[in-house]
Formats: sequence, structure tokens, C-alpha cells
Amino acid sequence: QRYTIKSFLLLLQWNIVKQIMEEAVTRKFVHEDSSHIVSFCAAVEACVLHGLKRRAAGFLRSNKIAALFMKVGKSFTPAEELCRKAQELEQIIESKRNQSMPNQDSVRRLPRLSSLSPQVVRNLWIRTALFEKVLDKIVLYLVENSSKFYEKEAILMDPVDGPILASLLVGPCALEYTKMKTADHFWTDPSADELVQRHRIHSGHCRQDSPTKRPALCIQKRHSSSSIDERPSPSPSARDYVESLHQNNRATLLFGKNNVLVQPRDDMEAIPGYLSLHQTADIMTLKWTPNQLMNGSVGDLDYEHSVYWDYAMTIRLEEIVYLHCHQQGSGGTVVLVSQDGIQRPPLRFPRGGHLLQFLSCLENGLLPHGQLDPPLWSQRGKGKVFPKLRNKCSQGSSDLVSDKEEDEATDYVFRILFPNSQSEFGLAYCRQLSTVRTHLSALVNHTIVAPDVPCDAFTGLTAEVWQRFLQDCTAYNEQELLRLVYFGGVDPSLRKEVWPFLLGHYQFGMSESDRKEVDEQVRACYEQTMSEWLGCEAIVRQREKEQHAAALAKCLSVSASVDNPNPVQRMLHHDSSISNEVFESVEEVDQIETEPKSKEAKQVPKIPNGGALPNGTSSPDSGHPSSRNFSVTSGLSDRSLSTEDSTAPDTTPKNITSTPPQLAPAPQSPVKAHEEELEAHSPKAQPPQELLDMYTMNLHRIEKDVQRCDRNYWYFTPANLEKLRNIMCSYIWQHLEIGYVQGMCDLLAPLLVILDDGELTPLSCFTELMKRMNQNFPHGGGMDTQFANMRSLIQILDSELFELMHQNGDYTHFYFCYRWFLLDLKRELVYDDVFAVWETIWAAKYASSGHFVLFIALALVEVYRDIILENNMDFTDIIKFFNEMAEHHNSKQILTLARELVCKVQTLIENK
Repeated sequence: QRYTIKSFLLLLQWNIVKQIMEEAVTRKFVHEDSSHIVSFCAAVEACVLHGLKRRAAGFLRSNKIAALFMKVGKSFTPAEELCRKAQELEQIIESKRNQSMPNQDSVRRLPRLSSLSPQVVRNLWIRTALFEKVLDKIVLYLVENSSKFYEKEAILMDPVDGPILASLLVGPCALEYTKMKTADHFWTDPSADELVQRHRIHSGHCRQDSPTKRPALCIQKRHSSSSIDERPSPSPSARDYVESLHQNNRATLLFGKNNVLVQPRDDMEAIPGYLSLHQTADIMTLKWTPNQLMNGSVGDLDYEHSVYWDYAMTIRLEEIVYLHCHQQGSGGTVVLVSQDGIQRPPLRFPRGGHLLQFLSCLENGLLPHGQLDPPLWSQRGKGKVFPKLRNKCSQGSSDLVSDKEEDEATDYVFRILFPNSQSEFGLAYCRQLSTVRTHLSALVNHTIVAPDVPCDAFTGLTAEVWQRFLQDCTAYNEQELLRLVYFGGVDPSLRKEVWPFLLGHYQFGMSESDRKEVDEQVRACYEQTMSEWLGCEAIVRQREKEQHAAALAKCLSVSASVDNPNPVQRMLHHDSSISNEVFESVEEVDQIETEPKSKEAKQVPKIPNGGALPNGTSSPDSGHPSSRNFSVTSGLSDRSLSTEDSTAPDTTPKNITSTPPQLAPAPQSPVKAHEEELEAHSPKAQPPQELLDMYTMNLHRIEKDVQRCDRNYWYFTPANLEKLRNIMCSYIWQHLEIGYVQGMCDLLAPLLVILDDGELTPLSCFTELMKRMNQNFPHGGGMDTQFANMRSLIQILDSELFELMHQNGDYTHFYFCYRWFLLDLKRELVYDDVFAVWETIWAAKYASSGHFVLFIALALVEVYRDIILENNMDFTDIIKFFNEMAEHHNSKQILTLARELVCKVQTLIENK
């Protein structure tokens, strides 16, 4: 009995310490008022007082812990200091009870007081020792000197339990405790980091895949072994498993046959095993066990850890929908197909009618709740036989086949029905296979590319392989290089050279001269594009400058009239029609000022070169700036445009008059040096007003996004932001019908970081990238297709998670994936991981799937599926979770899982 008490106390202490440490890991602190602390102190006190000698407590029998610590304090300095602080705390508590104020100096020296609950007061000495971080030292001192204080049966006298208890206290004594009022006093949702930490802690003590987890559509090859969930547990239960294959008091053995062949893998020969059918009160179970396990010997291998355990199968018959039976020259083969689409490896029976016996036992076991459709036929004295088949004649009628034809018939398909329950399993299977055939088959390549043929591809595209390819383009074909990139990525030092090939700027196999020719073509196109949009930008800038000057002068003229002491002007100022003009917007002022000019402009013929009016002024409505008022010599941005040129018209009035100065004719600039430069960038003909308006709108959007694009990343200095702006303006000028949409800069930025050799190659590569990405932006209409594909994949590959999404507010629309698809997960990963993920996506188009980003998104969900299920997340929860997890994902893990998911779908299609 004493041993039981000791074990119980020690186990209790271990559990409480574990809870405190988990709380410290997930919340980064432990609150002094935590219930775990109260339980901890009570458990420590029980352990310390267990088996304590009566004389050790002295005369202070009302508080044995205080007496014990005071006695220890006589010879142990940390305990002496603790006793002083604990006694001062007791005095403060007593003074509070007497409603008297304690000494202020004592309060400053003491730790924060907790609430004066009975538990806190009772365990005051233990709590104080914990918060002062000396509890573990005092208990260790008691263990080392236990003979002075304890009886023989005490926990601290035990040579094993005593040191264990002392070591358990080291962790809690090393933590920081707080009394601060925090949001944890109220109900708040835990952060994503806390959820992940909790899952990691608990996953070490419980299996991640719960036994109640519904089977997903785990796709298997026709000759592969069953899924992991169906494999019997090896090791300690190996003997129990073999014994369960025979008749016992828990299950009835309906059928058993040895030497039934199964081919676990494509690279293996079929191996014989024991097939058994078992029935309990609730279910029927089919098991197949290799003969090597039945014999209890596998040669030199360890029996309980034999690889043959991976080949054993345990199948619940309630999950099976169809049985495909084939009678060839051998004894017959049966393929089991479950409601979720899994095709089990074929079971090949030996000769002698064993297949029919198996089906007969199965049919008898299903009764009375289930049945085979069609049923086996009974013949008097002959037992069960296969049903007669019907052949459809050309007229569509049906007739019974002759006995001879019946003997020749070899293929039968049986369906398992449960009339008293929902019989939608077979229909669900048909629907899912139909979805796979007609929809999912378009998401993957039908040729499965392995990582280990002809060499290990997980090393990726190395410098050695790339140099050999450049020297001899026949050394590696394009598919082999893409396979290396797909499984292992590109060596970071090679990305600048390889990415143009991956994105289509160059074609694999091009010679150096061919590549130079491509570059020259891109350069000529880029220079032409730059010339066009810079000329248009010059017009836009001049228009904005004139509009700003007109608005400023209007305000100044009205302000001057207000300050004029003339009573007439003062009266005019108070007139509402004049005073309201002060608050007109720039657009309104521009409209008012240009209306009369528009009428005049209609009477003035257009001038093709420069567009300047004969008097040297420019009409804002004409769309042509006064070319002598600013320079575009740097040729690239609004920051290059000189808006403070000495030749610009002086819009600040020196002598205030009633006539606004902006209406006066602008003097012609005497500087002629800039005129030819500007004409080189200016369009020769008047751009349409619609084109100017469209470009102005896009220009403002680009400039706003460029300034805030990846501002914390080291690469984006002002000079490189200027490159980003130039490339984006050039692309948009070539695609004005699409225009700029927020997010395009995010897609261009990583390309510019890697291809940092000017602006030509990044623009060409970005143009190639946008051929695929454009469809995800609102004008492309492809985002709904992405969501629909995501819905189909999760519904088939993880039905349990899909049902949770459907039940918790139905967020199977997958809107939380919007940013993932829009930017190829760029905002979800750190920059170095973005490079690796993007090049894998580009190579996957040829190696596995042109929709590989779908499988990355699916992998991102699957990595955290257990956290989502455990916390029963709704739409708001999952958005919050993934927003907080951004840039904290393990990209290697996600890519590996994404490739596995692609392979699952490919295998399903292969075995459809």
C-alpha cells in the first residue's frame, strides 16, 4: 500500500510538471494564478510531507512545511533566505486580514501577492520557493539528507524516487512567472504558433492518424499492397495477430485458405499467403497474411520487424462495394473495390473451386443484413454456382445463354448490398470514378515520372550537370533536366542561367548564337516599347503639371482677393459663388479652365511634331506638353522628369491682379538642347485621349505598388525599384487591354532578384510567366476553376477534412486559398523558399502536372489537417491560422507531400 501511494504521488507530480511545461512552451509564460501552479504546489507539498518524521516538524504542527523549511534553513543558505521572505509574506497576509496597511518598504521587497484564496495561503511556502527558484534546491537538499528528516518508507528516502522528484522540479523552477493582467484572462483564440506547438507536443504521446479516421481515397496501383491504415501492427502484437487468424471466442472463422497469391509490388513476384474471412457481432473482416509470417520464421530477419508485415492486409467488408471475379486457366482471381475507390491487390486462388467457396461463405456471412447482387445460384446437391450471364443481342433483347456458353463465361462482377441501410456506397464509387475520369485526369500528366530512374534526382540540377549540358546539348535531353529540377530544384548559383530556360525565354538545346539572337530581338522590342510609353508618360506628366499649376494659381488668386482691403473685393469675397471656388478639386478647376480652350483647340489644326501651338503654348486638352519645359534625358521614370526646370513658366504671381496668371501665355523656352531629346521619346502623332487616360490610371497603380513591394527585402534599393517600375510599365504598355492589377509586382520581384542583369531578360521571363498567371487575376476568370479543382481534390483525397469544411459554415468554396493561387504562394513563404517552389512549379508542367500549384495548396492544407480537425476550425479560424503561419512553413515538407499527392492521382487514373 505504501508503494502504491508513492507511485501515485510521483506520477501525479510528473503529469502536473508536464502540463506546466506545455503551457510555458505554447504561451511563452506561466501565470501565477494558473490552476496548474495550485495543483503543482499541492502535489509537491504532499510528496515532501510523505513519511516526514514527527520531530522534524518541531512545535509548529499547524504548518509542517514552514517548520521543515526553517529547520533546513539553519544549515542551508537558500532555505534561510526563503524563510525570511515567506514570513514577511505571512505578516502582510495577516495584516490584510486585520485590515491594516503593511509596511511599504516590505511590500517593495516582496514578490507580487496572489489572490488570497485558501489554497494560496495553504501552499504559500511552496509557492514562494517556486517563484524564487529555490524549490528544486531545497528538495534536493532534503533528498541528500533524507535520513535526518524522513522515515524509511518516504518518497525522498527512496534511492530512485527521491532524485527523480528533485529533478522534476528543475524545469518549473527555471520558468518565468507573471502576475500581469493579460488577454489570457478572457477567452481568446490561440495563435497559429500555439496550435502548432500544442500539436507537436501531443503528437509525441498519441498517434497522429486516429484509429477513427475515415479512409481517404488512398490511390494504389493494381499490384501494390494495401494502405498503411490496413496493415496489422507489427512487433509486440505479432503473435496475437497470427493467433487471431484462427477460430477464437471473439470472432468466427468463415473461410480460410492458404497459398492464395498476392503481388505486393510491381518489382516483386507474387507471394503466397493465408486468406481468412472472420465475422464478429458487428463486422466481417478479410485478412491476408504472407506465409512467411504464418510460419513464424523469415530467415535471418527479425520476425516482429519483418518487411512482410508491410504486405499483410486487413480489410473491413463493410467498406467493399464491388468484387470483380475473373476465371482464367487458374483457380480464379478476385479484385475488391471499396466505396472510396481503392482497388486492393488481386487475390489469386489455387485450383479447385476455392473462389466459389469464398464467395459462398461471404454471401452466407452477409445474411440477413446484406447480400450479393446478383446472388449465387443454388443447385440441389451441387451447392452454390455462379449466376447465369445475359448477353445483349443487337435488337436490345436479352436471352439466357446456353450451358456451353455459361461454361465459357469467365468474368463476373458482384455488388455488396445492405438493403436496410443507405445503399449509396456503389453510386458514390461510380460518381467518384466518373469525376476522376472526366475532371481530375486533366490535372496531371498520365505518365508517372520516378525520381530514381536513371539516377537519383533529389540532388537536383547541379553545376556539373549544367556545364556538361552547355558543352554538349545531347548529353541530357530536356525531360531529364526538368525531372532533376522537379525533384531536387536548381543549384542557387545556377538560377540566373537556368530560369530563362525554365520560363521559355530560351529553348533547351539552343546554341549560344541562337540565344544571342533571341536577346537582340528582345532588346529591339524593349527599346521600342520604352520609347512609346516614355513619350506617353511625358504627356501625362505635363498635363498633371499644368492642372496642378492651374489649381494652385486659382487658389492664390482667390486668396489675394480676400486679403484686398478694397470694399468691393471684400463684398465679392462674401459672395457665395466666389467663395465656393476655393474648395473646388483639381479636376474641377482643370475642367473649368480648359473648357474655353477646348473650343479654341477645335479651330487650331494639329501639329504632328511636338504638338506645340504657334505661340509656344501647349493646350492641356491637346495632349501635348510644352516640350521645352522638362527633360526625359534619363528616360525612365517620373523621378527623372525635371519639373523644376529654369525654363518652366513662373506660376507664382509677383503682383497680384484680378487676372489669374495661368491664363497668360507661357513664354517660349530659350533652351533648345532638350527639344530633340524629347522628340525622340514623344509619339509623332497625337495619342488618343482614351489611351492617355488608360495609361495614366495604370501608371498611378504601378507607382503605388512598386513603392511598397517587398520593402523589407535587402535587394529593393531605390535603383532596383526603378528597374521594377520600368519593367512593369513596359509590360503594361504592351498589354493595356489587361492593365495593371495589384499583385503583378509581387510576381515580377523574385524574377528581378534572380535575373539581376538589366531589364531585358526579367521582362521577357515575366511575360512568359504571365501567360499562365494572367488567368488567376479578375480579368482572367480562372480563379473559380482553381477553387473547383481544389474542392474536387480534397473531396476525393481527404473526405474527412472535406466534411468538416462543409459542416463548419461550408467553406468548401476555398476562398482562403485566393492569395495562394494569385501569387503562386509567394506571400506564404520566405524568399529563398519562393525560389525553390517556383522552379518546381515550372518544371512540374512537363514532369508531372501543369497544375502543380494546386497540389502544393492541397499539401499546405494536409500538413495541418490534424490541427484543423482537432480545433474544429471554421472559415474565420482557418483564414486567421494561415495568415499567422505565413513565412513559417516547411517548404521541403510541402513540396515532398505535393509530389506524393500528384502520384496518387496519377495512379488512380492509371488504374481506373
